[in-house]
Amino acid sequence: MRRIALACLSALALAACQNHDQDKIAPAAASTAPAKPSTSPPPPLPAVANEHHDFTPDITAADFAAHLRVISSDEYDGRKPGTLGERLTTNYIIAAFKAAGLEPGNKGEWVQTVPAVSTELTGQDSLKLDVSEGGGTESFAFGKDMVVGTLQAKSDVELKDSDIVFAGYGVDAPEAQWNDFDGVDVKGKTLIVLVNDPGWNGNDPKLFKGREMTYYGRWTHKFEEAARKGAAAVFIVHQTEPAAYGWNVVQSGWTTPRLDLPESESPAPRVPVAGWLTHEAAQRLFAKAGKSFDDLAKQADVRGFKAVPLDAKANIQLHSNITHSLSNNVIGMVKGSEKPDEAVVYTAHWDHLGHDPALKGHAIYNGAIDNGTGIAAMLEIAAKFGQEKPKRSVVFAAVTMEESGLLGSAYYVAHPPFPLNKTVADINMDALAIGGPTKDMIVTGLGQGTLEDTLAEVLKTDNRVVAGDASPEKGHYFRSDHFNFAKAGVPALAAGGGIDMVNGGKAAGQAAADDYNKNRYHQPTDVYDMRWDFTGVMQNVMAYYKVGDNLANSDEWPAWKDGSEFKAAREKSLATGTKKK
Repeated sequence: MRRIALACLSALALAACQNHDQDKIAPAAASTAPAKPSTSPPPPLPAVANEHHDFTPDITAADFAAHLRVISSDEYDGRKPGTLGERLTTNYIIAAFKAAGLEPGNKGEWVQTVPAVSTELTGQDSLKLDVSEGGGTESFAFGKDMVVGTLQAKSDVELKDSDIVFAGYGVDAPEAQWNDFDGVDVKGKTLIVLVNDPGWNGNDPKLFKGREMTYYGRWTHKFEEAARKGAAAVFIVHQTEPAAYGWNVVQSGWTTPRLDLPESESPAPRVPVAGWLTHEAAQRLFAKAGKSFDDLAKQADVRGFKAVPLDAKANIQLHSNITHSLSNNVIGMVKGSEKPDEAVVYTAHWDHLGHDPALKGHAIYNGAIDNGTGIAAMLEIAAKFGQEKPKRSVVFAAVTMEESGLLGSAYYVAHPPFPLNKTVADINMDALAIGGPTKDMIVTGLGQGTLEDTLAEVLKTDNRVVAGDASPEKGHYFRSDHFNFAKAGVPALAAGGGIDMVNGGKAAGQAAADDYNKNRYHQPTDVYDMRWDFTGVMQNVMAYYKVGDNLANSDEWPAWKDGSEFKAAREKSLATGTKKK
């Protein structure tokens, strides 16, 4: 029986942090940010060290809340990778896995060490992109007109007299009969591309998925595709509506150090120079070259568009500080009784944003919702499976550096304890909504795969239904750890809290979601609240468990549906193994 006190788990974590991978963790960098306005103090958190809680083998709101209070407490200091907060968090998870009867899930080890490389662009105040055109030079200032960096983790990168090409959306999608690179050689050239994909901007439901963003529209894919084509640089033109966020979001994301997996761990081509241009900067650049950006952008919405070379050349020099660090995924498992080589994977990221000493008052990013809830759900589900003997193995991967670009899950997928063609599915839990019961459960990327059908059957027993993301054009499906599994072909479920509340309907659900996004998301106010109603979130935790339980005790192999951009990768993966779906 899983009867272990919360105080014991906390003590185990504190004791273990004295030696657990201590030599592998890089120290946290000191903040040099200017002082920020004070924030209102959050509701007081209950004491952790003195709290006593006896956990049970069942999935309960009391057990869920107890885990959540610990890992989102001030003691854990915002769970930033590379800090004492990491060591406390990862050791707490390991202790909980052990108490639940799990085995180490990474080939006999509890942790999977993830290397990262940080690229910090220097000289940002004076950095400019110079474009030679029209007999003169047009300059674009960093921050105001553009942002830029190298994806190759090199200290010095130079772009010199690189021919500029407008390449539409920068998309090569054979299954959609769309290729913006058809008939043009872009090796060594600078590409300017549009954000999102042709279906969105063209407002044509017959192009890609219409208003719903596909992975071809995601900015990361545009950089990847440009690198595959041999481009020297690529700049995405920012427009708020198709990007789904303002220029300020782009600025903040590119002015701080960038974390990536080292090239040795992620050998796919990387473009030397990557960045964004404001809409106004693109208009100015194209005008100096004798073209209209807005006219060409409209032409790019039409099938058959051909890339347009501009009478212009790009020049920039980048200087960056490169540092290396290590963090840890924590992986536990319940070995299958009949098919131990086949695995159902649950993922949730343990990391958050640490603390900011420049803030006055409460300066810790506790991350109670994001993603204390996901980890608490994982520990509850792990405890339930730990008392059972599923036919297939069930893996629990608490991954690191999600907030830095899904790096922990990317590393897991590159080094899976179970081969991907033996990985049945990924069930990801990230930032679970806490509130009253709902009539539905939101699935981002609805229509992608049969996992959502399995979820629908589970929800039917509670008279609940699956609902789609209200804003599919924002590309939420590509913003959490399940996406790395999907990209590799593994069917992945991204389901979250419902919006249609039993008390208050959709209006109440939307108001709650808006309040979280405005007042708590990635802010020091994302803290545990003693007033929370756990009824709704526990409905969803049970749904996650039941989906995994169904898969772990069946012969089912979920699949991507026709039209999914991930279907081909799954078929290729399964074809390399002995097990066919």
